[in-house]
Amino acid sequence: MFKTFETELAGRKLILETGKMAGLANGSVLVRYGETVVLVNVTASKEPRDGIDFFPLSVDYEEKLYSVGKIPGGYLKREGKPADKAILVSRAIDRPLRPLFPKDFRNDVCVVATVLSVDPDNSPEVAAMIGASAALSISDIPFGGPTAAVNVGYVDDTIVINPTLEEREKTRLTLTVAGTKEKIAMIEAGADEIPDDIMLAAIKAAHIEIKKLCDFISNMKSEIGKPKFEYKSFEVDHDVYAEIEEKYEKRMYEDVQAIDKEVRDANMEKLAEDVKQYFIEKYGEEQTEEKQSDISESLYKLEKKSVRKMILEEQKRPDGRKIDEIRPLSCEVGLLPRVHGSALFTRGQTQVLSIATLGMVSEEQELDGIDEETSKRYIHHYNFPSYSVGEARPSRGPGRREIGHGALAEKALVPVIPSEEEFPYAIRVVSEVLSSNGSTSQASICGSTLALMDAGVPIKRPVAGISTGLVTDENDPNHYVMLTDIQGLEDFFGDMDFKVGGTEKGITAIQVDIKIDGLTYEIIKEAFERTRIARKYILEEVMLKQISKPREQISKYAPSIINTTINIDKIRDVIGPGGKMINKIIGETGVKIDIEDDGRVFIYSTDSENGKKALKMIEDIAKDVEVGEIVEGTVTKIMPFGAFIEVPGGKEGLLHISKISKERIEKVEDVLKVGDVVKVKVLEIDDQGRINLTKKDIEEDYNEEH
Repeated sequence: MFKTFETELAGRKLILETGKMAGLANGSVLVRYGETVVLVNVTASKEPRDGIDFFPLSVDYEEKLYSVGKIPGGYLKREGKPADKAILVSRAIDRPLRPLFPKDFRNDVCVVATVLSVDPDNSPEVAAMIGASAALSISDIPFGGPTAAVNVGYVDDTIVINPTLEEREKTRLTLTVAGTKEKIAMIEAGADEIPDDIMLAAIKAAHIEIKKLCDFISNMKSEIGKPKFEYKSFEVDHDVYAEIEEKYEKRMYEDVQAIDKEVRDANMEKLAEDVKQYFIEKYGEEQTEEKQSDISESLYKLEKKSVRKMILEEQKRPDGRKIDEIRPLSCEVGLLPRVHGSALFTRGQTQVLSIATLGMVSEEQELDGIDEETSKRYIHHYNFPSYSVGEARPSRGPGRREIGHGALAEKALVPVIPSEEEFPYAIRVVSEVLSSNGSTSQASICGSTLALMDAGVPIKRPVAGISTGLVTDENDPNHYVMLTDIQGLEDFFGDMDFKVGGTEKGITAIQVDIKIDGLTYEIIKEAFERTRIARKYILEEVMLKQISKPREQISKYAPSIINTTINIDKIRDVIGPGGKMINKIIGETGVKIDIEDDGRVFIYSTDSENGKKALKMIEDIAKDVEVGEIVEGTVTKIMPFGAFIEVPGGKEGLLHISKISKERIEKVEDVLKVGDVVKVKVLEIDDQGRINLTKKDIEEDYNEEH
């Protein structure tokens, strides 16, 4: 049955349609926001997936290039693997939804958001996030929503909900907020050093709109929502848990407090072996095997309870730190001799090596997506190999987590990267995680700042990143403990991972993941305060003591730049037919050359003399010769009536036989040959641009002067 629901969002119509398309999905919603159209379909398997101990939710945000009137590039002419932007949106859709499914639910659930049409003023990402919540809410899939989401900008000192394309070009803030009617569920932000109070105000403004949208979806659910289906519960066997808790709770509480991660992991392995042996001795091997899944789940549950109890009741952390204490910090720069910049940043047992590389502006990354952004000059990549957590697993390329963490570090650093005019390089930073025990993305921000400074990139200000965690009382949400600089165990068993990157002036990036139903404004405000204090400490007490400002000179192994500007009418001459001229310059000098449409020319070279030689060749080609000017030229062709000389500007002039010398010359070949470099004077440039030269007049001028 076709139904349409309409509301207003940021002064524009938001229409949700259902009942016309994708009738076999558990829930389907077509979202129209302006001329942006996104189809969101949700499905669930009828039976739970065997052999897993997690909820198998998958979210795919599919960018179709037909939505912006493009045909995909490449040989196949069809969309390939999702772009990084699409993966980041998939993660943003996933994060607020996941905590609202039942904890004991093991059926596969798929959310697919397909972008059908894009109006640049109306975000398809927001449409997809709203559509996913609506589709799940009206479906028969067990889901505790609704949620909703909006984008927020900060334009001309004003908070703007769902900024238009024109406003996005001027905004100092790109913020996505998702939440329920009661609380904030997800925050993702890139910002130009925004103060904490403005960021909090932007989040509150977003929540006002989110509440309205949640009411809108709830009304939709009340009218057409399906009853939720019954599912097989995978809650742990209470008797098994009670028996393990009674016998091993005290030992678990002690073993989990080992400061060293490896020791703690060894403790947990030994405890698991002892518990299994206890059950074998009491119930026999066959019954123990049948209970193995419940035994493993019970141990996980008991470990979680022990860690949370320690933090909540004793304000004590597993590694003995105070709740606002940062793990031991150290950093080092210039470790790798041949790279352009490098830094090693260590926080506790988390360690990241960041490497900066400088390249030509033309080496910036090209983006082929539905977004208005077509390229980016600063690129950050994050790698998380299995050895960083002590596992033996082959690398299979970056997954969604790696792409997400790399994008977060990139967002944090983009606001301090110098403009192309100030520093005409493409810049790539790669963060290699060498050891992981929590907050590797924030260590990447710190390490990458140091690597950029080591490479001589004149960043505006150094950036640091830190994460806070949260443990809340299940019976009293107002009773909670916030933890500064969470390690792996606290992230694993805690309720929040609130990551903030920024400078001394303000926030440049935020990413918030939670496992509970949402965060209050008080928690968000405290997280901002904690992270601001921690960033200041990391910058002043550690990073800036290692390197206080960017190096004055770039690495000798990085390409140095000589730049000039030529008349745009001369660009064609410098490039030459089929690239002949520019390839000749590159071949003779070994440099790399970028020529912009506005006439700016960048010459990249590791040899200063070759760079100067290339500059002279370009300036000679781009130069317009004038009548009366004396120039150097190369003989290109000998004819009976004279010689053709290539002069600056890439043009040829005729040196007539009568103008070679005041002495009589029988044959041109007697005094000139192809390849000779001679000084000539521009005698005349006719109406057709033909150049006549003289060499004789130079001799006469010389004799007169002497």
